[in-house]
Amino acid sequence: MTPSSAAPLVTVIVPGFDVAEFAAEALDSLRRQTLAEWTAILVDDASTDATAALFAEAAASDPRFRLVRHERRRGLGAARNTALDLVQTPLVGFLDADDVLTDHALEVLVGALSRSGSDFVIGAYVRLRPEHGGYTAGAVQPWVSAATDPARTGTTIDLHPAASGNIVAWSKVSRIDFWRRTGLRFPEGVAYEDQIVAQRMYAQARAFDTVPDVVVLWRERANGTSITQRKDELPVLVDYLEAMRGGIAVLDAAEHAAAAQARVRLILDLDVPPLVQIAFDHPDDAYRRALGEFVRELAGRAPHSSEVAAAALW
Repeated sequence: MTPSSAAPLVTVIVPGFDVAEFAAEALDSLRRQTLAEWTAILVDDASTDATAALFAEAAASDPRFRLVRHERRRGLGAARNTALDLVQTPLVGFLDADDVLTDHALEVLVGALSRSGSDFVIGAYVRLRPEHGGYTAGAVQPWVSAATDPARTGTTIDLHPAASGNIVAWSKVSRIDFWRRTGLRFPEGVAYEDQIVAQRMYAQARAFDTVPDVVVLWRERANGTSITQRKDELPVLVDYLEAMRGGIAVLDAAEHAAAAQARVRLILDLDVPPLVQIAFDHPDDAYRRALGEFVRELAGRAPHSSEVAAAALW
């Protein structure tokens, strides 16, 4: 879409490390937005491929893009924090450079906040799976619908505890004043850094909105290199479990009991079963011990969730 002469309303933070294969599609999805009043901060996290060149080309050809480079790789959390310090618009959102915004995403999300005055809004998303040499968008999954459908205006995590299942940064647009008022930052040096941040957002928000519209296509890479596809690696598992523990702890500490319970049930029903399958054949006993300890911690809080009994036997 043609750039608008009006002041931008929202900054989209786009971090990237070695995502040259996908970055052009992500940037094109920004250019296609039906809301033209946006700007984007592209953070190249010391890529070794053509990511930096693609980001630089975008910034040179379109004033809405701004390029920032890390001289050494610092990770996704640090890249997002770098950009957060540079935001000058009332609103901020996120897009990973291997994912795709739907054409109306910013119009829908920014429009919701403009009408409500809430601290942030969350939208639905679907997986973009490799198929027949390309990628195909799937259906909205039940836990995503539970968090975002139907549309809600000015809700809270106590009124809508199922929202705690929406833990990804890129499904949300927020007021930058909310980030600065609460001191929100992404953890650095760990994977799954957005899980704790999401629960802190829910715990500290005066109100948030939900929209059932699909706003992001979340890519499952054909080469299996994204962090969510490497859960068979022990260090990745450890970060994953700590992120889930930390998110629950945030809700517990803020006394959002229903949301904490909803999060525990969803983790046991959704996250644990595939990890159990990996653990059965994993060559490292430390993997099974780490997962078994985690499941036993949660099992007493939701004893009827699927797979809990078998996993808790370890």
